[in-house]
Amino acid sequence: MGIQDIIEGKKQWRAHVARVKALPPDYQIVYQEMQRYLFKVGPTGLLDGGLLSGIVDFFAEGAANGKGVLELIGTDVAAFCDDLIKDSRTHADVYQESISGNAGTGGK
Repeated sequence: MGIQDIIEGKKQWRAHVARVKALPPDYQIVYQEMQRYLFKVGPTGLLDGGLLSGIVDFFAEGAANGKGVLELIGTDVAAFCDDLIKDSRTHADVYQESISGNAGTGGK
């Protein structure tokens, strides 16, 4: 990864953050909770894909239609996130695989 890639990545991230800040306050709070959750347990390619920007698009559309954020996703933010990533390889999967691999070699 070259310096230009890093600079471009930062520009894209700043633009993304600006879109989040343009959302109503309740949407921002829920988005930040979702982001925190997804960074902990989410897909391994979270930043490479369009999941986060897709969430912002979804939220912007809901806000434009006058809906509350909890009307869109429900009251269980973690369950909503889990549904979004149910078919993706997560950090938890990688961790479980590393434990399984280590446990198998440790007993020999």
